[in-house]
Amino acid sequence: MFAAAVLFSTWILLGIPAAIIAFPWTLLTRDITLLYGWAMGIIRVGLRLAGIRVEAHWESPLDPAQHYIFFSNHVSNLDPPVLFPLLPGRAAAFLKRSLMSIPVLGYGMRLGDFIPVDRDGRIESAVESVQTAARVLASGVHVLSFVEGTRSRDGRLQPFKKGPFYLAVDTGAPVVPVSISGTESMMRKGSLRIFPSTAHVVFHAPLLPASYATREDLMDAARAAIASGLPEWMRA
Repeated sequence: MFAAAVLFSTWILLGIPAAIIAFPWTLLTRDITLLYGWAMGIIRVGLRLAGIRVEAHWESPLDPAQHYIFFSNHVSNLDPPVLFPLLPGRAAAFLKRSLMSIPVLGYGMRLGDFIPVDRDGRIESAVESVQTAARVLASGVHVLSFVEGTRSRDGRLQPFKKGPFYLAVDTGAPVVPVSISGTESMMRKGSLRIFPSTAHVVFHAPLLPASYATREDLMDAARAAIASGLPEWMRA
């Protein structure tokens, strides 16, 4: 539990002064740049001190004037803190609405335009999440989606949710498939224990929704790209 204690204590100790200074600044200026940048720095420091290394590979450069939807597989609670500091500019993610209720952290995610998702199975809830994400994207913020909808229990690639692909087709925003591996053995589902190692991340070349006849074709292309960057045993 030593690595977990180091990670969480670092985030808490550095997060307190960040919250005290950056939250009021954000509310006064309506500019989240300071808060977001501070949060990314704290995440990086915590990972480094906990012995978690990150190796990232970009298959092609991204247009800094363009805003993207990043589609990633999901194998560990460590995936978001590994991925977010790697994303260019500022990004928001789909997440369970209940996480918005976490003190301080939930407030920060609301300020950061994170997109709440209700897992009640209602079409209306899914449509609302996609519409919110479209507004976030239009405001100039990248959107990150773990397209399986939840963490894989065994690390293998699971079926994809359709909602994020409605977002991609409706907005026409380019999609960047992302493959993440290594975190599945560092922090398993249902456990807070961390085994320090190396996270491997591959950002694949963007996919243009307009190049695909249907959402299903785009989904197949994204799945093929994500699978190509994973160890063979995770592709099933």
